[in-house]
Amino acid sequence: MTSNRTRPSQLRAADLSPEARKLLATAGAALSSMQLDIAERSLTNLLARASECADAHRLMGIAAQMRGDYTKAANCLRQALIHRPDDATIHMNFGSALYETGAIDEALSNLQRACELAPATSAAWYNLGKALKLQGRMEEACRSLQRALHLDAAHVLARISLADAQTTTGHIAAATANYREVLHRQPDNATAWFALANLKTVTMNATDVQRLQQIFRQPAVSDDARISIGFALAKALADQNDHAGSFETLREANALKRRMVDWNADAARAHVDAIISAFARPMPKPLDETLGHEVIFIVSLPRSASTLTEQILATHPQVEGANEITDLPQVIEDESKRRGQPFPQWASSATAEDWQRLGRDYLARTERWRAQRPCFTDKNLVSWELVGAALQMLPGARIVHSRRDALETCFACYRQLFSNGAHFSYDLDDMASYYEDHDRLMRFWHQMFPTRIFDHVHESLLADPESQIRRLLDFCALEFDPACLLFHQNSRVVLSTASAAQVRQPLRSNTSQTARYGDKLDRLRARLRDAGLSA
Repeated sequence: MTSNRTRPSQLRAADLSPEARKLLATAGAALSSMQLDIAERSLTNLLARASECADAHRLMGIAAQMRGDYTKAANCLRQALIHRPDDATIHMNFGSALYETGAIDEALSNLQRACELAPATSAAWYNLGKALKLQGRMEEACRSLQRALHLDAAHVLARISLADAQTTTGHIAAATANYREVLHRQPDNATAWFALANLKTVTMNATDVQRLQQIFRQPAVSDDARISIGFALAKALADQNDHAGSFETLREANALKRRMVDWNADAARAHVDAIISAFARPMPKPLDETLGHEVIFIVSLPRSASTLTEQILATHPQVEGANEITDLPQVIEDESKRRGQPFPQWASSATAEDWQRLGRDYLARTERWRAQRPCFTDKNLVSWELVGAALQMLPGARIVHSRRDALETCFACYRQLFSNGAHFSYDLDDMASYYEDHDRLMRFWHQMFPTRIFDHVHESLLADPESQIRRLLDFCALEFDPACLLFHQNSRVVLSTASAAQVRQPLRSNTSQTARYGDKLDRLRARLRDAGLSA
């Protein structure tokens, strides 16, 4: 029997009663002005009258997204799709919400469906490209983002995302051109200025300096934008050999950033003390000494050439470079939650069975990195704190400690605006304290595990590349492969954007920066020298 009643899946705003249409309009206007409570009240009232209204479910989902409640957002948008299954916008919103909940495959499926339903909509291709980029599927991401730009050349976010993806795949000239195009369209775009400077290998010119100086001093610029512009300006001034001006700009930008982050050097030192105390106690003998033989952990401070170390190893045909994965700290965090104790408090009470369970959990989480090659690198900037736990979990693993001159490392961190974390880097005294703690804990790990840790020293690599690379490969039980000497020709995805361009170049012996800044670094030099970390 056929009904004359409008099917729920086809119910649109025009089919609603005047009162319902008014509620829908009120909700839309409230969302536009970020009045979420008003929007949600209107939508709740509307859905009580017309539960099949797809637009109401969609807007309720968007309101939940704006609140950061992605599970609720996904549920609302799923309801919207029930009533309007071929709506590209709903698929796009649903895919974005699903991605935030961790349902990656379903998210990508919906984002792709949005592109199929609305192939001429740049927003659909942008959202798909953004999600693919976050998954490290850079070539696919580039194709989607290029499609978005073909439809809308003025889509700035798509162009920046494309340039970011091109950076990770080594297409530096194309990335530079896209950042420059953004700045042509939006001369004050702080994100594009910082990304251009963050390429490191691209020289910025006097015109860049002039423009950046103008933006840096504009009163209306937000603190976040001023910080990004400040780091870009410092790089541009250094490129023009104005190192005094560069340092002063760095000092100002870092001071502003330091006021925005929470860092306590005393607490960090106490945490290292606690780790040493926990692992100085007798630990249970591993049940399987070979567990984790596939894993090469690369531990380091930021800006210590760890990306270069990984690039060399990942050029070997037996090694997959996994970039900065978070599986190790996640395993430790999950165990801490299970026990109701923070790490390292529970470490001394963990049994051999506990450590083996955690090791197997880690290997299960990282199985994808052994799909093509038998070994893989795990490079995470907090893993130096977890060396003891890693080797209890995975006694067959190897630890490569990527090291660089203390003064160069500290100053390189100070010159870098990090996307997240590294809150110690925005003050040179904090940075020196952090370096001291790192050095102290790494010396302890060497004492505890003298045969399991290899110091890969950047200056030694520059002085004699082949000899140092042979030593590195030998420690990792890998046969020497000449390809590792040509690491810069490796086209793998490098997710560390601060180093992605640098590792595409052959080794250079003139990478030292600190000598150019003269007495500006005397306080840091003295601090490191007093700690026995620098000559």
